[in-house]
Amino acid sequence: MTTQRQHAFRNGIAPQLSTAGLVALRAALASNDPRLLRGACTMPPPLQCVQDWPVERCCPIGFAGWQGEGLTTVAEVEEHFARVCFEADEALGEPAACRWFLNWWDTTPREEARPLLLAEIEAELARRAPAALTTSAA
Repeated sequence: MTTQRQHAFRNGIAPQLSTAGLVALRAALASNDPRLLRGACTMPPPLQCVQDWPVERCCPIGFAGWQGEGLTTVAEVEEHFARVCFEADEALGEPAACRWFLNWWDTTPREEARPLLLAEIEAELARRAPAALTTSAA
């Protein structure tokens, strides 16, 4: 049975993340990278006075943009996060549907959440693999 957080990630969030972002997130989860943040989008927080500062830590959605797409500043990562969440909500047809995943990530013990999210990312990358092979063969 698919949970609400799985549905939100699989059908809303994952499709919005680049393959490079998912690969970076997979590596971070596998190594328990301390830069993966819980309870906030970015560190430093997305305040006007620090929007040009480099990101030090961020949530999984932000991490995919930061490490996978080369975003560097708090403002860039925050904008990426907002876009992914907006597009996920649109894809899921429910306002704030991304909350099912975000709340789960923020409240589930890290040692439990990491392997579960890693499995979701592995499945998404495996799903994308045939398309990547077809594209590169063309």
